[in-house]
Amino acid sequence: MSAHASSGVTGRPEAIRAVPVRHPARWVGSVAIAVLVAMFVNSLLTNENWNWSLIGEYIFSAPVVKGVGVTLLLTALSMVIGLVLGVLLAIMRLSPNPVLSGTAWVYIWVFRGTPVYVQLFLWANIIALYSHLSLGVPFGPELLSFDTRYLIAPFVAALLGLGLNEGAYMAEIVRSGIVSVEEGQTEAATAIGMSRMQTLRRVILPQAMRVIVPPTGNETISMLKTTSLVIAIPLSTELFFQASAVGNRIFQPFPMAIMASVWYLALTSVLMVGQFYLERHYARGALRDLPLTPVQKLRRRLRRRRSA
Repeated sequence: MSAHASSGVTGRPEAIRAVPVRHPARWVGSVAIAVLVAMFVNSLLTNENWNWSLIGEYIFSAPVVKGVGVTLLLTALSMVIGLVLGVLLAIMRLSPNPVLSGTAWVYIWVFRGTPVYVQLFLWANIIALYSHLSLGVPFGPELLSFDTRYLIAPFVAALLGLGLNEGAYMAEIVRSGIVSVEEGQTEAATAIGMSRMQTLRRVILPQAMRVIVPPTGNETISMLKTTSLVIAIPLSTELFFQASAVGNRIFQPFPMAIMASVWYLALTSVLMVGQFYLERHYARGALRDLPLTPVQKLRRRLRRRRSA
């Protein structure tokens, strides 16, 4: 019998006794957050100044629902104007023509450098500069003339203010998406005889969408909330204006502002869900594993619990 056998040593190392790393700061933070959440929920339920019954009475009233529809319409049309204008300005910025690139740069500089509230105010009061707008020969006779008061109504002024401002931001988003595509893609398209516009439409933009879609979704959500600024015009059919009008009429402005916030939160939540699935769609081919949807995450958790 060997010395190792007589001493009872088998030659196998002892199992490692792993001690999990403790994170006391996480527990302290979790407790602090739980206390704050409990305090806030208690305030929501016990503080009568929130006036939830009044909010429930007016949240689906006809003027408020109409304001929601106008807000959604204004958001959609403004984003369409911004997206079309953004693509055009991005192409101009990347053009080798100095006049086109310079014009696009000045436009973006002006509209990004001034507050959107001020731009809305200026469009609402454009009549102070031009009492009428006309089409005709420069320094010559007028062919058509329009009264500014009727041509640029409050809704049109809101649409111009939001859409033209959004175009400046979308231009930078689209430009960054185009630049993110490798130059070899353009060179390959040119080598097979595709024109510049064909290359942009069939090769560059489809690949750039993966970069363009996430910030565009954020801009859409931001636009929905920015529509509340058209109170500067004012546009009396918009959601926040209607909520403010109801609050002033019944001398309860704070609950009506909370009611408008509930609507904005619900609408932005729907947009966030749509943004998630749109990003997931354009991520195909770029990611090996697509992010799980909420339903897929729930199914995975249920399977784990059943298997456990």
